[in-house]
Amino acid sequence: MSESRGYIVPIGGAEEKLKDRVILRRFAKVCGGRVAEIAVIPTASRLPETGRDYVRLFRDLKVRSVKLLDIRRRSDCEREENLRIIERADGVFMTGGDQMRLATTVGGTPVAEAIKRRNREGLHVAGTSAGAAFISTHMIAFGEDGPTPRFGMVTLSPGLGLTGRVVVDQHFRQRNRLGRLLAAISYNPAMIGLGIDEDTAAFIAPDETVTVCGSGGITIVDPADVDYSSMDIANRKEPVSVIGLKLHVLISGGTFNLVTRQATPGVAQALAGG
Repeated sequence: MSESRGYIVPIGGAEEKLKDRVILRRFAKVCGGRVAEIAVIPTASRLPETGRDYVRLFRDLKVRSVKLLDIRRRSDCEREENLRIIERADGVFMTGGDQMRLATTVGGTPVAEAIKRRNREGLHVAGTSAGAAFISTHMIAFGEDGPTPRFGMVTLSPGLGLTGRVVVDQHFRQRNRLGRLLAAISYNPAMIGLGIDEDTAAFIAPDETVTVCGSGGITIVDPADVDYSSMDIANRKEPVSVIGLKLHVLISGGTFNLVTRQATPGVAQALAGG
């Protein structure tokens, strides 16, 4: 059993599945590659083929074992078979769909507690789209698109709770979600915002270093130096002023340490920049 926490891997959705499968391949490798056992949780999706598709994708990547957890209602999270699969797994992958469906079905159940405990022991956990939103302690349940934060623009609810350091928003650039991530950070400036583009993932290592993987970017909103926010005096739908935010945009290979708050462009990008 590992003495360090496993990786936490939120994915912005729509990860590439046909050619190189860079993100899925990297997650499979982190889990052990050809000796890995991966559990797929398709609960967020109402489409029966979603879970089966990811089982096929991971099998194509030659991992040793892929199990599909058939979790449709909260009582399924008490089934011994599902709990045994999590106990044996090297990695858990949560599919996209509706994060509220995932949270209300899995949150607070024996399956959720087993995933959290096993992650502390070394289990690697990834989620795409809705699965990415659910990973953290505070989850963006839903909200409005747009570049400017407004009062009431975003609704937060409890997530799985693997990390309290970040709040995640997915499909970030594609759906113009900067405003709602800024609004979420304005509610609680203790959290760091991760706005993750499609086909892009944040591999959060046990040492709390985020490494970007994929074809898009990750927008990191660091509120450590926030000096003022008008969130407490704004009326509903009014724009909100936030002063002192620090923002980074990182692409593949870039890193950000959630403890030291230091960003780097990554080795290849640093060399390219001279």
